[in-house]
Amino acid sequence: MRKPIILIILSFLLINSVFGQYGYSLQEDQKKVTIPFSVYNNLVVVPLILNSRLPLKFILDTGVRNAILTEKTYTDILNIPYARKFVIRGVGGEQLIEAYLATSISLALPGINGSGQTLLILDEDLIELRNFMGTDVHGMLGYELFSRFVVEINYKKRLLTLYDPEFFKPHKRFTVIPMEVEDTKPFIYSTITFDDNSTINARLLVDTGASHGLMLDPASSEDVVVSEPTIDAVIGRGLGGTVEGQIGRIEQMAISEEIVFDDPIATFPYPNSYMDSLINSKVVRNGSIGGSILSRFTLIFDYPNEQLYLKKNSDFNEPFYYNLSGMTIKAIGAQLNNFEIEEVREGSDAYSKGLRTGDLILSINGLSVKDMSLDLVNGYLNSKPNRRVTLMVSRQGDHKRISFKLNSAI
Repeated sequence: MRKPIILIILSFLLINSVFGQYGYSLQEDQKKVTIPFSVYNNLVVVPLILNSRLPLKFILDTGVRNAILTEKTYTDILNIPYARKFVIRGVGGEQLIEAYLATSISLALPGINGSGQTLLILDEDLIELRNFMGTDVHGMLGYELFSRFVVEINYKKRLLTLYDPEFFKPHKRFTVIPMEVEDTKPFIYSTITFDDNSTINARLLVDTGASHGLMLDPASSEDVVVSEPTIDAVIGRGLGGTVEGQIGRIEQMAISEEIVFDDPIATFPYPNSYMDSLINSKVVRNGSIGGSILSRFTLIFDYPNEQLYLKKNSDFNEPFYYNLSGMTIKAIGAQLNNFEIEEVREGSDAYSKGLRTGDLILSINGLSVKDMSLDLVNGYLNSKPNRRVTLMVSRQGDHKRISFKLNSAI
């Protein structure tokens, strides 16, 4: 099953002026450690302990430099002092949110010590991570971890392995891709073929903190062609609100001779529709690769030697679908076990049959959603084209039974 694409923009925050002394190390002179993780909407979520006291869950995100905590409440509970307060501004200088910087923070993972960290803390979670992922997620962890270890992500087994670079031995069954680490972020090149048979050797950010598959920025090059047909859609969320753009398919994406995707989905953001720490920097890129593609591999990031290792898993040949239901669902309530329709795409069968923003889902095909996760709800709503789904929804206290078909709009 392919879940709907929800691009979560996590790479917009970059602290250049304060980059604290940090140190991650393996416990007890180990050469490697393996950590189980969870996957929500193609994003890797790992457990950690803040200042040896507070258990939290962070997204493993190659798109961020400093660790980011999305809610100040947690550091307030621990009485953590703040070294600096500042304002994060959006496009045009609009004030978005206040943020704080804390230094000498401990962020420990199972088997990993992490002392002397710099932590960026948002005053409030404007991204609504927990609602759109359907689980409690408290922040993002990025460059500090990837720069210290060789990092293996096995999506199928849901295991994260961190190697001491001195003892890492390349895996023979993996395809080795040259990788450039610039401004703390990893980039690879991929040959993109559009429907008119034009091509571009695209420089792409490898972004484990985004759930989309392939994003291409038309503003980055005149060679980036927005393929037809497309649909206008909300393609993600960031601090500035929703991110709008177009979604379509390209003819082909080739990472190497052995790794080729035919007819993959691509998202094309509108100009000035999102914040990103790379937009105003000197780093050149044409787009990014996110979790919908990365999750089809076991991958190993070797930052010290600037190499990316890829091995296909059993999901590699799964078809690419985009939001077959036409709906975006979010989990609400203290237990995240109520499911509200955030958006219904006009032109979808769900919209034509009468489903609307704000409807609360009570059951799917006669099954109560009370004990379901958001991932399972999305799985039912994006299982297979032409499958019929029946929802019981509550709208202002009235119950409505609505049946519709799952359809691919692109």
